[in-house]
Amino acid sequence: MEPGQTITAIGNPFGLRGSMTSGIVSQVGRLLPVQGDFSIPNVIQTDAAINPGNSGGPLLNMQGRVVGVNTAIESRTGTFSGVGFAIPSDTVRRVVPELIRNGEYNHPWLGVSGRDLNPEISRRMNLDTTAGFLVVSVVDGGPSDGALRAGSNRESINGQGISLGGDVIVAIDGERMRGISDILTYLDSETEVGETITVTVIRDGERQDIEVSLQQRPEA
Repeated sequence: MEPGQTITAIGNPFGLRGSMTSGIVSQVGRLLPVQGDFSIPNVIQTDAAINPGNSGGPLLNMQGRVVGVNTAIESRTGTFSGVGFAIPSDTVRRVVPELIRNGEYNHPWLGVSGRDLNPEISRRMNLDTTAGFLVVSVVDGGPSDGALRAGSNRESINGQGISLGGDVIVAIDGERMRGISDILTYLDSETEVGETITVTVIRDGERQDIEVSLQQRPEA
């Protein structure tokens, strides 16, 4: 999917069965926050009208192929405001068989939190890149505990406190990571619980490869 492509959403908005609306793909690769501390990566954003009752319905391309499942909207009123989201069909194909077999899907989990790099963070840390993910904290007992380093130097950037000095993730298994969206997308689409990945970080100004064994993501 690419921005600008025409798509159609089908659902039962407000109980009106089999309703169809059309629009375009506004953007792909969005990060959709959900309940708890987790987010759904690689989500499709669309301006096709999606309202209560559309969730679970298909998002179709002009060839009639299902490209996503309508999931959520961004709205201050609870009704359509031009920003809707759909989980891509690739994700659905991967997750649904596990749900049918086991009643649950085990998401791979790195066990860190932090911030995407920006020019000011990069300047403060004397980095030669503005693309990557700064590790601010590491979950005790999590997969990265003892492997990745959290920030320890508390500073204020643009009025917000942030712990600098931690590892900066710039690649996983040789694939470039520009931020948390890239990381979550890669983990969800290319890895499994129990798999060992190679995380490339910038630590003390040097690039290092560190192996991390992924664990199952805890309940939200």
